[in-house]
Parts: sequence; C-alpha cells; structure tokens
Amino acid sequence: MPLVMLAMLETNPMATPFSVVLLLGLIAGLANVAGGVLLLRMRAERFLHGFVAFGAGFLIAVALVEMVPESLRVSPIAGPLWILGGFCGIHLLEHTLVAHFHFGEETHVNEFLHPSTAYSVTFGLAAHTFFDGIAIASGFAFSSTLGWLVFTGMLLHKLPEGFTVGSVMLASGRSAGMAFTAACALGGATVAGVAAIHVLPGLANVGLPLSAGVALYVAATDLLPEVNRAHGVRYRLLFFLGVAAFLLARRIA
Repeated sequence: MPLVMLAMLETNPMATPFSVVLLLGLIAGLANVAGGVLLLRMRAERFLHGFVAFGAGFLIAVALVEMVPESLRVSPIAGPLWILGGFCGIHLLEHTLVAHFHFGEETHVNEFLHPSTAYSVTFGLAAHTFFDGIAIASGFAFSSTLGWLVFTGMLLHKLPEGFTVGSVMLASGRSAGMAFTAACALGGATVAGVAAIHVLPGLANVGLPLSAGVALYVAATDLLPEVNRAHGVRYRLLFFLGVAAFLLARRIA
C-alpha cells in the first residue's frame, strides 16, 4: 500500500461529511430492522424475492465494476489478497463457524432450531452487516460517487437480512421481541462499521478490498442462488434490471 495514499486518507476529510455518511449507515441499519418488522407484521416472501433479485444484480455490478478496480488501484499488490480474504472469510463464517446458516427470503418459521443456533446465526449476520457499514464508509472515503453506489448496493439486501434473522429467532422458539431485537442488532452492527472507518480512516485501504470480497460472496453465493430457486422469470429479469440500474446510476454519476 503506498504510504502517500495512507497519508492522504488520514489528513484529508471525506468529500462527503461524516454526519451524512453516518446518517446513510443509520438508514441502512434501519432497513435491517424493517426486514424484521415485515416478518412479524405480514407475509412478505414475494416482496423479498424481488428485493433479493434486484439487489443481487446491483451489488455484484458495484463489486466488479467499482469496488474491485478501486481496491486494485489503491493497493495493486495487497488488494487482491484482501479481496480473497473477504470472500473466504465470510464463507468460513457463514458455512463453517455458524451452523444452519441461510440467507435471503427463505424463512424458518415452520422449523424448530436449537436456541444456540439462532444466536450463532445472529452473530454471523451481525459480522456480515458490520462489513456492510465498512463498505459504505470506505466507499465515501475515496469518492462520493463510489460511496453512493456502494450504499445503494448494500441497502438493497438489508431487508432480507432482517427477515432472515427474525425467522431464525422465531424458529428457535424465541419471542417476537427477541426477533425484533436481533434485527436491531444487525442495524447496530452496520452503524458500527461506518463508525470504525471514521475513527480509523486508514482502515479504508483494507476495508474497501475486504468488503469487495464480502460483497462478491454475498451477491454470487447468497443472493443469486435464491434468485435461481425462485419461481417465475420475472425474478431473473429483476437481476438484470439491477445490473442495468447500476450502470445507469454510474453513468449519471
């Protein structure tokens, strides 16, 4: 990592004020909470299918077209390793360290899970959303355009995250209040990720490629398989619409 880049991040403020970035992190976190509320208030499976499909297309486009190239520009040697680390790390967390992990619109309300499983899944998703916050703040640390694109990509899969953690809590016999609390914990972790980059701005050099690997993993292995399992060609079309929406937003920016 070039020392001049680290010095630039440490001495120059973000083009976008931190108060705005923190507000966006809070909005993203509230979307986690909204996902939990949707689970408790209404049947939202079809609604979430659309969010998953559109979000998968937008997020994978953000990761491949913006986050990965910017990471390689900032750190040509270490950047690819950090991207790989983010990809492998989230896989280790979701499918090795955390039992019975599912993501997306799939619900567990008709299943019975051990209470410890619910807490481990909540922990895994909280770590995941912490990187969502890091990604948002790291994007804004480099440019407003990158920050807004990353924020949009992260926002689009926040509802399924809250929906998932709430369904796991209910399936393990926890109360509706605990399901809501778990969704709030995901939102809090998102805000904490934003704050971490503000407190230690030099971490953006690592946070951006790490979160690029996480974003690639989430889009390609968590979200896209859910799209492929969904019934109806409209969900496949929504994936490509998500990609097109990113390209349009990037063009306008």
